[in-house]
Amino acid sequence: MNCVVTAGPTYEPLDEVRRLTNFSTGQLGTELAAFLADRGHEVTLLVGEAASWRGDRRATRVETFTTTANLRDRLRSIGGERVDAVFHAAAVSDFNFGKVWARAENGDLKELHSGKLSTGQGTLLAELRPTPKILAELRQWFPEGKIVGWKFEVDGDRDAVLQKAKEQLETCRTDGCVANGPAYGIGYGLVRPQGETVHIAAKAELFAALERMIA
Repeated sequence: MNCVVTAGPTYEPLDEVRRLTNFSTGQLGTELAAFLADRGHEVTLLVGEAASWRGDRRATRVETFTTTANLRDRLRSIGGERVDAVFHAAAVSDFNFGKVWARAENGDLKELHSGKLSTGQGTLLAELRPTPKILAELRQWFPEGKIVGWKFEVDGDRDAVLQKAKEQLETCRTDGCVANGPAYGIGYGLVRPQGETVHIAAKAELFAALERMIA
């Protein structure tokens, strides 16, 4: 099978020297790519340039991405190839930066344009804009492939995370969603269409279950 795996974080620039990113290491997606490659699948691994995990990147093809827009462009370009499965484990930034203002003592706001914002300008206000949801676009790029997304949540409980995973399946027309994070607790919840949910305790079991989806 020809598989695409995304791993690690995107980042969004604040100016020419600073960026907004997240704590994703890229480990899970990179290990999934290695597992699939070891099982004989052709694997394209798209891994974030900012991924901190430096384990072995075993894949047929390895490419790095930077911003959310860059990852989106790479996935869209791969959409012209024959792809049997996409495992979208990358931690995509939910926001990028819009306008930045400095606030004067009288409360007036002045929009800033600078390659490097200066601390001498005092307290700054930055606009955060939602980034496009890449997962929602994958079905049009990979109409025949199996698509699996992730739902990582910090707040709430397991039931709430699983409900969000089910909503993701419906909204994005995917074939599976892996629920995890502090709100889910230890392990992973693999959610399939029609609400079928399986709790999986360890990564090795998760990888095997994901491969069975494309067998």
